[in-house]
Amino acid sequence: MSRIGNKAVLLEGATFERNGNVVTVSGPKGTLKQNIDKNIATEVKDNAVHFTFSNEEYNAKQGLYRALVHNMVVGVTKGWSKKLIVSGVGYKASVSGNKLVMGLGLSHQVEMEIPADLKVSCPSATEILVEGADRQRVGQFCANVMKKRPYEPYHGYGIHVDGAKLIRKVGKAAGKGKK
Repeated sequence: MSRIGNKAVLLEGATFERNGNVVTVSGPKGTLKQNIDKNIATEVKDNAVHFTFSNEEYNAKQGLYRALVHNMVVGVTKGWSKKLIVSGVGYKASVSGNKLVMGLGLSHQVEMEIPADLKVSCPSATEILVEGADRQRVGQFCANVMKKRPYEPYHGYGIHVDGAKLIRKVGKAAGKGKK
């Protein structure tokens, strides 16, 4: 059994506030809110948040809410970012206004609206950098972008997260050259 819920969350330049079931974490990069179960108690002491539960059945939720609050603190202080790689012959990406415009080998350009709370940039034509305070929003936007052209293991075309382990497959070899 994990004991992650017993670890305190350090508030490094962030403020923590709880009103009923809603937790608010504020920092230099923004403010995030999260609903928390009423059976999970929070206490701030020594610039750290401690989580305790009232009944043994809430043990798993203690670790869940501790992890969510930790992600919120990191998001409002340092921020979250993901880098996507667009690989393929002629594949490219650029930001135009509040839209991400991608050429993915289709007959048309693929345009995606960039949410207001995220910052998207393209350091090069084959890289997309997504930054924001909310880890879930950053990850979901990246997943939506990758859905437009999933990684294809035979040729290596598609959009994938930088550093992800990619599997390349060998193509069909039977019947070549023999008749």
